[in-house]
Amino acid sequence: MLQDILDTTVLNNTVANYLVALGTAVLGAIAIKLIQIVVVRRLKEFARRTSTPLDHDLIQLFERFLIPIAFLGITYLAINVLDLHSTLVQIVNIVWVVLGTLCAIQLLGALVEYGIRLYAMTRRPSSPAFEASLHALVPAIRIALWAVGVVFLLDNFGFDIAAIVAGLGIGGIAVALAAQGVLQDLFSYFSILLDVPFELGDFIIVGDSVGTVEHIGIKTTRMRSIDGEQLVIANTDLTASRIRNFKRMRTRRIVFRIGVTYETGMEHLKELPRIIQDIIDQVEHVAFDRAHFASYGDFSLNFEVVYNVTTGDYATYMDAQQTINLELKQAFEKRGIEFAYPTQVTYLSGANTSGLSETLGLSETTDSVQSSGDE
Repeated sequence: MLQDILDTTVLNNTVANYLVALGTAVLGAIAIKLIQIVVVRRLKEFARRTSTPLDHDLIQLFERFLIPIAFLGITYLAINVLDLHSTLVQIVNIVWVVLGTLCAIQLLGALVEYGIRLYAMTRRPSSPAFEASLHALVPAIRIALWAVGVVFLLDNFGFDIAAIVAGLGIGGIAVALAAQGVLQDLFSYFSILLDVPFELGDFIIVGDSVGTVEHIGIKTTRMRSIDGEQLVIANTDLTASRIRNFKRMRTRRIVFRIGVTYETGMEHLKELPRIIQDIIDQVEHVAFDRAHFASYGDFSLNFEVVYNVTTGDYATYMDAQQTINLELKQAFEKRGIEFAYPTQVTYLSGANTSGLSETLGLSETTDSVQSSGDE
């Protein structure tokens, strides 16, 4: 009796087939639900032990996308147990492909966004400006995913993708040529976001342009110069140029020279490197490197001094250099050491200096004019 009921055919399917399909759907749903409860519970326990909000995002990804995709797969398996009409099978396949594609696009988009957030949080040093710029990539990636999804659906619906692409080829070439500059700037924008040669607030030099970065746009980047005007530079020009980023300077190496007169005594010349070192060692944020009697100049004995400023701040460097200059001036005055500067001394030999004195209105020859004659 029971076997007869199971063998009863309704719409080309036996009752047994319907029961198998129903059992597949019910058991699959129960299994998915149990897995969801166990996995989500474990994930939530793990998330409570961490401080990052990304764990909660991972749980939402699991509940929002993976569970629906699993239910969709179980439903498809259950329906395939039945012997359906070809038209109905085609409709079911179309619905399944559309829903599966939509779920896959949403899942991939969410995974990309999750990956970008994870990269932004783990990157050191991180900054809100960089994170904001990085999140600007998400819409473009989603658009690309939807474009791939649409092409996939059209291909499954029987459309000739090659013919469509060929039909759009001429128009696409025209658009590409017209938008060549825009596309180059767009790709340069992505390059800036991913490679991060500079960020908002960085003080940079690009060619002859000097300023602080105020805005990084899709086509252009805007800078504020030292004089106050705004500089607008195409992203393509930025990526093709050599950029000097002073915001990322950790230390600053300073080399400067001072000259003393040739009349400076040997004892003072030997003492000068130690004097310079003692002065630099007392200045904050400065590390002395070396000081040497480097060369003989046209009018001076030249000393080369090297020290490092332990911060990249320009104002700190200028304060340190000013302190060093003032202390050097004070130390030289105390010891009677003179800084050298261009001077000219004229020596006259065999000349009538008395006549020269009368011409210049001097009572006697000055020290700057020395004469020697035949006795």
